[in-house]
Amino acid sequence: MVGDDDASADLKEALSEARTPHGTVDNVMRVHSLRPSTMRGHVLLYRAVLHDDKNTLPAWFQETIASYVSLLNNCTYSFSNHWANARHLILEKDGSDSALADRIEMALKTDAPETAFDGPQLAMLTYARKLTLTPGSMEKSDLDPMRAQGVDDGEILEVNQVVGYFSYVNRLLNGLGVTLEGDIVGYYAESGATGDTV
Repeated sequence: MVGDDDASADLKEALSEARTPHGTVDNVMRVHSLRPSTMRGHVLLYRAVLHDDKNTLPAWFQETIASYVSLLNNCTYSFSNHWANARHLILEKDGSDSALADRIEMALKTDAPETAFDGPQLAMLTYARKLTLTPGSMEKSDLDPMRAQGVDDGEILEVNQVVGYFSYVNRLLNGLGVTLEGDIVGYYAESGATGDTV
C-alpha cells in the first residue's frame, strides 16, 4: 500500500476519489495502490451497491446483509465496519434500544437469522446465505421465496448485488491480508456520515 506522499499523480487522483468523509483512505481502497484503475472501479461499485438513492431496501438491512455475508466469508475487516454501521442504523430507527441490535448480531454470528427475522427479510437472508456459500448450486427457484414474501425484482437485484460485492471484497481483503490498522471503524457511529467505508 502506497502512502499519500509517495503516490504518483495517477494514484493521487484515485486516492482523492476514494477518500472518506473524514478525508482518509481506508485500507480496503489503499490496497489497490499498485493498480489505481481497480481502486476507481471499486469505489464506483461500492457506492452504487450501498449508497445509491434509487435503492429501496433500508440502509440498515443492506448493512445487515453485508455483515452476514462477511461473517459467512470469515472477513473480520468487512464485518467490523459494516456491523458498526448496521448497529448504528438499527439503534437510530429503533429509538436507541440495543436489544434488537443485540438479537440481530447474535442471530448473524450463530448463523441463525430465523431467530431475529421472518417474512421477506428472512427470505432475503436465506437467499444471501446460499449465494454466498454455494453459488454453483443456485437455481431460478431460489428467487421464489422472496417473491412469495412480496420482495420485488429490483429489491432482489439489490440483495444479489450486496452479496456479489461483499463476496468480492471479502476475498480481496482476506486474500491480501488487509487489516483494520489505521482505519476508523464505523463512520455512521463516528460522524453521522453516510457510512462510506467498506
